[in-house]
Amino acid sequence: MSQPIHVSGKRKRAVARAVVRAGKGDVRINRVPLDVVEPKLFRLKLREPLMLAGDAAHKVDIDVNVSGGGISSQADASRLAIAKALVAFTKNEKLKEAYLNYDRSLLVADVRRKESAKPNRHGQARAKRQKSYR
Repeated sequence: MSQPIHVSGKRKRAVARAVVRAGKGDVRINRVPLDVVEPKLFRLKLREPLMLAGDAAHKVDIDVNVSGGGISSQADASRLAIAKALVAFTKNEKLKEAYLNYDRSLLVADVRRKESAKPNRHGQARAKRQKSYR
């Protein structure tokens, strides 16, 4: 039996850590089966890398632990971790190409982060106090 593979994915403040091992196709997000994840939009988003992988997804068990950020960025981080884990486990160049052709964000993390707040700006990063000159 092959060793489990550990992969991580990030989106904004969310960090997802995926563990892939040979199995029968179970996918769990924070110990919850993928079929129970709500809302449905994020469940469909998490299924994209599994659908593109085809039979390879039915031969592995994937456990994802995700923390930080909001539900949307957690879903994106988990999606990234699942796709990277499947590519690392199968070592399949065709699968990697299929992911890159479908959506580059399946394998490449979005590096944008929240801009830090500046002093004397009401907690905003860029908004300045209005001046009236009269």
